[in-house]
Amino acid sequence: MFNKILIANRGEIAVRIIRAARELGVGTVAIYSTADRDALHVHLADEAICVGPARSTESYLNMNNILSAAVATGAQAIHPGFGFLSENSKFARLCEEMNIKFIGPSAKVMDMMGDKINARAEMIKAGVPVTPGSEGEVHTTDEAVKIAEEIGYPIMLKASAGGGGKGIRKVNNVEELVPAFEAAQAEAQAAFGNGAMFIERMIFPARHIEVQILGDSQGNVIHLGERDCSLQRNNQKVLEESPSVAIGHTLRQEITAAAVKAAQHVSYENAGTIEFLLDESSGKFYFMEMNTRIQVEHPVTEFVSGVDIVKEQIRVANGNELSVKQEDVTFSGHAIECRINAENPKFNFAPSPGKITNLFLPSGGVGLRVDSAMYSGYSIPPYYDSMIAKVIVHGENRFEALMKMQRALLEFDVEGVITNVDFQLELISDPHVVAGDYDTSFLGNVFLPEYQKED
Repeated sequence: MFNKILIANRGEIAVRIIRAARELGVGTVAIYSTADRDALHVHLADEAICVGPARSTESYLNMNNILSAAVATGAQAIHPGFGFLSENSKFARLCEEMNIKFIGPSAKVMDMMGDKINARAEMIKAGVPVTPGSEGEVHTTDEAVKIAEEIGYPIMLKASAGGGGKGIRKVNNVEELVPAFEAAQAEAQAAFGNGAMFIERMIFPARHIEVQILGDSQGNVIHLGERDCSLQRNNQKVLEESPSVAIGHTLRQEITAAAVKAAQHVSYENAGTIEFLLDESSGKFYFMEMNTRIQVEHPVTEFVSGVDIVKEQIRVANGNELSVKQEDVTFSGHAIECRINAENPKFNFAPSPGKITNLFLPSGGVGLRVDSAMYSGYSIPPYYDSMIAKVIVHGENRFEALMKMQRALLEFDVEGVITNVDFQLELISDPHVVAGDYDTSFLGNVFLPEYQKED
């Protein structure tokens, strides 16, 4: 096993990785920006090294500084977490060249599946269903208009190199296409340095279903079931659960088998997620994209499967076989995760950085977990993502999980900054959500208009 790994991230995911490594007996190195000098992950790691100023491009995205930190501290591997450099094939390739193990897939596979156009082509080869769409990159509005006419409206414009909801636009008709294309392309160029787009027919209404997969260097690939991530705002997930109430036994077998087939086709190694859109009316599902990294919502899968995904990532990167085979994986109960952000839902979800003057995280009972890097007295910097915690619950059934989440959110108390805790409490208590009657349009079209009417 590795003696020491460097965590190229911050916040709760850095804390999560440090804890998993410590339980495996592996030493850890935290990196931090000058704005994160007092962050929890810095205090918890065995060693910590500053890699630059507050701006992400000069610290958490600074490949040279991060690799130099790994060399200076003798780290044998780098875990990128999610976001930042986690899906950057150049960084993974540099790690390979410097004989530092990148805890994730190879740069080659990342290029293949991280680029949405390449991934789509590979899934067609693998026999995984994909939505009708463009066959390559789209660079001009003229190309976009022609392709949209061929596949039919409504369509989705997506950045080829995108992620995190950036460079995505829904287009209902030709009048909306040109301004939407130009805006999405500009956003993609700014976010990823790549303005290439592609176009897909929009599956609507739809469920956003994703399947967690794990692969090792011996060719073993397994799935850990599915998550329903349909509750989204502006293509950003808000609440996730597993299993999905929209999927029965037969469809579950089909969609998880398709995910394993997809991963096997590209010889996938480490943790990854295959995302699908499900048309509930027809029961058909379509490949959307692959995330070649750990996901924010991985804890719900850990609860229902009993598999520690982060530990498996580290073991696999060390060259070990997966510790479980598919026949060993059993699923139990129901899990739900709510993302807690320092933001003001009543003011268009504006970020709310500042000093936490008091913090009480819910606890007690079986099946409750809070992943967070917050502590009382900590100042949330304004430079990074607004997520401050994840509340994850597990119950014998969905009703128990819902009640446990309501209890947990009622206990969650944070002072000094505005959060979305009350928003999440109302969402988890909404009759449609309680009934499992929602799709990707529900939050934006049904719940939010009513929520924002309230004082």
